[in-house]
Amino acid sequence: MSHQGKNPPVTVLAGDAIARYGFGEGHPFGPDRQAVFLRGLDERGLPGKVTLEGPEDATRADVELFHSPHHVEFVEQMSMAGEGFLDFGDTPAFPGIFDAARSVVGTTLRAGEMVMRGQCRRAFVPIAGLHHAARVRTSGFCVFNDCAVLIEALRKRHGIRRIAYVDIDAHHGDGVFYGFADDPDVLVADIHEDGRFLFPGTGHRDETGDGDAVGTKLNIPLLPGSGDEEFRAAWSEVETYLTDARPEFIILQCGADSIAGDPITHLQFSEDAHGTAAASLCEIADRFADGRLVALGGGGYNRRNIAVGWSRVVQEMVENT
Repeated sequence: MSHQGKNPPVTVLAGDAIARYGFGEGHPFGPDRQAVFLRGLDERGLPGKVTLEGPEDATRADVELFHSPHHVEFVEQMSMAGEGFLDFGDTPAFPGIFDAARSVVGTTLRAGEMVMRGQCRRAFVPIAGLHHAARVRTSGFCVFNDCAVLIEALRKRHGIRRIAYVDIDAHHGDGVFYGFADDPDVLVADIHEDGRFLFPGTGHRDETGDGDAVGTKLNIPLLPGSGDEEFRAAWSEVETYLTDARPEFIILQCGADSIAGDPITHLQFSEDAHGTAAASLCEIADRFADGRLVALGGGGYNRRNIAVGWSRVVQEMVENT
């Protein structure tokens, strides 16, 4: 699709404020993950083909579009203390974690705003996609759920009704799924490692939504060791689901921990899985959502996979826009 104007139609939002979101040396979610991604962009020759923008801080009101005031206050207090854990032991507090987590939310919101205003057609945020955080608690390295805050912002501030959240991270996006389980207009398609073998233990096939939303959510758990063949079969199902659902905005959480070689998961995708998902969602977004697609990095703890997987998503966004 042609793009009028001087800026490339794909924007990548990155900078020190979100790079700080990491939990120190030795923790899988370290603060070096953004730099690894930016090197991956360089290797593919992409910096000149995208617009690079900086992060933005979320306000407390932004964060509270999804999260309870009590949870926001708890994180702020723990950030000032600078020690202890924000959950049951996966997510340590450090001085400044509150501000770093707000920057992730704010940058994801900025990506959504830029797409809605027509400043770009697609956007990518590397340190984002923190899909485990629930409305009232931190979970699994995820302090605030920027994906869910973006969903709320698109609806309350822009009047977008049908939003598709697509997740190919190895872990089930439980914070988003259960946050909107009873909402028929939040469409969830989640391909992940079977919860019998991996945190958070959720996302079973028969979880399709609650109440009026039964049948509006799609969970596709895959057995450990599943590779590109299993992904392609699952993705075919996702494409059918999304085409039938006709979303007005698409969010992709493209965690690189589903690529073979991740130290804490067991799926065996190649980067082609991420390429397939991104290219397909560009086409679906163009058909139903005025091209509106925001991709969020999500998990990924093998540094090479981060570089390859996320930069492949950006490449497909560039080539399919």
